[in-house]
Amino acid sequence: MKITEYIRETRAEMTHVNWPTRAETTRFTILVITVSLATAILLGIADFVFSRLLTLLF
Repeated sequence: MKITEYIRETRAEMTHVNWPTRAETTRFTILVITVSLATAILLGIADFVFSRLLTLLF
């Protein structure tokens, strides 16, 4: 496959991409940040609890 053919086909495929709107991008970004923070908090709490349990056992 020649490079020019590859570029032409790639450009044709890019017209089929359904790009998100600015509002959707903002909403998904906030969702990812929120889920990441919630996961970090839950893992931090679990780490704290398990650390305390281990110090009580040993």
